[in-house]
Amino acid sequence: MADYLEKSNLRVDAQLVRFIENEALPGLAISPEKFWSGFADLVAEFAPRNRALLDLRDQMQQQIDDWHRENGPVATDPVGYEGLLKRVGYLVNEPEDFQIETSGLDEEISLICGPQLVVPVSNARYALNAANARWGSLYDALYGTDAIAREGELAPGKTYNAARGAAVVARAAEFLDISFPLTHGRHADVNNYAIAFRDGQAMLSVETRAGTVALADPDAFVGWSEYDGKTIILLKHHGLHVELMIDPLNFIGKTHAAGLADVIAESAITTIQDCEDSVAAVDAEDKVEVYRNWLGLMNGTLADTFEKGGKTVHRVLNPDRSYTAVDGSPLTLKGRALLLVRNVGHLMTTRAVLDAGGEEIGEGLMDAVVTVLCAMHDKTNSRTGATYIVKPKMHGPDEVAFACEIFGGVEAMLGLPANSIKIGIMDEERRTSANLKAAIHAARQRVFFINTGFLDRTGDEIHTSMEAGPVLRKDEIKSEKWIQAYEDRNVLIGLACGFSGKAQIGKGMWARPDDMAEMLKAKIGHPNAGANTAWVPSPTAATLHALHYHQVDVFEAQARRHNQPVPPLRTLFSMPVLDPKTLSRAEITRELENNAQGILGYVVRWVDQGVGCSKVPDINNVGLMEDRATCRISSQAVANWLRHGLVGKDEVATTFERMAVVVDAQNAGDPHYLPMAGNLHSIAFQAALDLALHGADQPSGYTEPLLHAARERVKLEGE
Repeated sequence: MADYLEKSNLRVDAQLVRFIENEALPGLAISPEKFWSGFADLVAEFAPRNRALLDLRDQMQQQIDDWHRENGPVATDPVGYEGLLKRVGYLVNEPEDFQIETSGLDEEISLICGPQLVVPVSNARYALNAANARWGSLYDALYGTDAIAREGELAPGKTYNAARGAAVVARAAEFLDISFPLTHGRHADVNNYAIAFRDGQAMLSVETRAGTVALADPDAFVGWSEYDGKTIILLKHHGLHVELMIDPLNFIGKTHAAGLADVIAESAITTIQDCEDSVAAVDAEDKVEVYRNWLGLMNGTLADTFEKGGKTVHRVLNPDRSYTAVDGSPLTLKGRALLLVRNVGHLMTTRAVLDAGGEEIGEGLMDAVVTVLCAMHDKTNSRTGATYIVKPKMHGPDEVAFACEIFGGVEAMLGLPANSIKIGIMDEERRTSANLKAAIHAARQRVFFINTGFLDRTGDEIHTSMEAGPVLRKDEIKSEKWIQAYEDRNVLIGLACGFSGKAQIGKGMWARPDDMAEMLKAKIGHPNAGANTAWVPSPTAATLHALHYHQVDVFEAQARRHNQPVPPLRTLFSMPVLDPKTLSRAEITRELENNAQGILGYVVRWVDQGVGCSKVPDINNVGLMEDRATCRISSQAVANWLRHGLVGKDEVATTFERMAVVVDAQNAGDPHYLPMAGNLHSIAFQAALDLALHGADQPSGYTEPLLHAARERVKLEGE
């Protein structure tokens, strides 16, 4: 049972009190009494309004369900459907054209286009790796992944494969030819990179087999450094830096004619330290772990020690990188990604704090207060004094405005300048997509980011249209025209609202971390579409995805798209229903098995081990990055087919039982894993099954209520 302390009419878990008063407040000009009093005032002001907004969601959903029961899918009467949405307030009038007014944004948000890493902040090691992923070895990223073919003489092996290494060096030289071409010749033919001087200015002299040449763009050379016998040549292209590490004594460098030991690419420009979908935090103990790691990132003290490859590794935040600029002046670049923090949405409440009436407060309100409090210790992150909060799962402009009002209240409570808390709007709920311009307008003085995400967005699409008819299979949905309309509307509305050169337009996650060759083929579509950032699942993926931002000038892509017509709402609402007769029984079974296996593989780790995001093998043993968004779409897909009779409850239950055997086998090497087959009354198995059987009844199809309840039971039984 929780141990509560009375704080200004709030009952606060003692673990959270100790963290706030002993760790987060010291060093700030805020007394505990002022903090708790201000927190209580925010709870009193915003808690009733939060509940009212959630009630409105339910009322709108009920009216949409009723319309579908009477009329069928949207395609039967698209005009009538839009009329309904307007009558119930789901659709609002668009504001007149405007430009966002956000100020005080860091250049990583406004001017530098590149990958965005997302990581659970609850895991200190992952949080540090992500913060340090600003710079990555291109040689390592190519050698260690399938970006270089792994067959025949290029197979990696247990020891260094010289043929594979040569292929890596050749591929890196091709990248340099594209991003930093020479006046003549190729980087593969370079014998020496040297720093020369003329009139007090440094320049890069390049010796090739055919003679001495220079960079085609001399301004691409911006600095250098020397240490431990190494020379670092600093280049810049499309706002991104690249280091050439010259070290003839290095294992790789001594095999290269110019001693090029590595190419270090500026990679994860921004990183979302996540408190939400990739985190399993269900009580005060969990939340304090989340907040403590975020505080450590802000004040620069976060560290972690772990075993890797039989060695003990101690990891801390990387320092900034120092060079000499071409004019001889000192040049310093950030050694870490700009850190953003994702709070939870408006739905969930937390027992960590109870209000004056003994009710749980909104977890999102607690996140806003505590993550901003921790960010006040920022020593290494924002150079403008901004705090960047990514806010998920908001339904429409009223909820965006509500979040902005909360941030304003937090600023007043903590004595921060107005609008210093910036908001990232995740365009992942259908009502936000349909009213995106109005949502941006509601946050026009704070917004720094909008993005798209197929999984949550599709989960909400299925739930909103639950009564319309059976949904298509997941792989078929990806090619539907409403998805492309959603992606295009996000970019085009963002550009029309003045995001180019000021704020981020983002795209969703690459979910297959072991499939980098395919990522290199596919994900270039994101910068080509005008998105100046896109999510990646690992530091290695960030380094490889960074190559796309050298290939594509995002600001040119945005200029090209700026005045393209915005797809209409009719297309956005055009998701068709499935004709069950088009599927065989075997196809239905296969899709059900695929969804059941994915749900079980994710939920069992979430519930039993508190792992909110991990690489989960799918039914074909392909590792996929899974979080609550992927679980949401799978559970809603099964719930929809159950609702419309494509599958029955008994069939769903027996399929989950079969897939439990598969998931157990996939986790056989995990000593902490608790098998589900033969133990179908396990909390984890029942939670996974409930997500399917009761998915239609969950608020907006979210997985959090059932997952949190199951995880709390496991923790309680383990005490």
